[in-house]
Amino acid sequence: MSSLLSAAIADLYSPDAVMRVAAATEIYRRGRAPADRAAYKWWTDPEFSSLFGGNPAVIVGLAVRRGTFAKIREANGAPPLVQVPPDQDAEEFELHFPDSISLDVLTSGQPDGSGPVARYLAKFGEGVQQVEFRCTDVDRATEIVRTKFGIAPVYPRTRPGAGGTRVNFFLVPSPSLDSGSAPDSGKVLLEFFESPRARE
Repeated sequence: MSSLLSAAIADLYSPDAVMRVAAATEIYRRGRAPADRAAYKWWTDPEFSSLFGGNPAVIVGLAVRRGTFAKIREANGAPPLVQVPPDQDAEEFELHFPDSISLDVLTSGQPDGSGPVARYLAKFGEGVQQVEFRCTDVDRATEIVRTKFGIAPVYPRTRPGAGGTRVNFFLVPSPSLDSGSAPDSGKVLLEFFESPRARE
């Protein structure tokens, strides 16, 4: 993890609200940029693009250790924990800032466990673990990426996600610029998520 990203994560639990906003903006930028580079061709498909809307909602998922998780949550007014399926072994809350800056702050329920957040932290340390794109139909978006762009999803079928969402993931190559996320992997984990109300 870069020193700038490490400093930004620490500033997320600063008592100074301005510092927290600046930190969130930096973390969001470092997550969003490689995700946009990885997926830019997908937006050329009109049907795919229509599933995400003209200005897609994008959330950057930040994986941190349990102590950091508690400090960030306390400094930001103790936002409610999001219900996470038990098999994912994670705890999570959301932070929202001006200019549509949104973060999912994640930690592992069992730091020495085998869940995805625990594995990420063991391999990379604290950092941007995933970038999440909201869409209206995860099944169709997944099928378009698989058939038209030749990229297989992480899971063969859409699965339950946090807060009653439906999700699937893609591990996608991204140009190797300093992004602060998984620096030695050359890939970025993208999540498509569909909110419960999208199916109503």
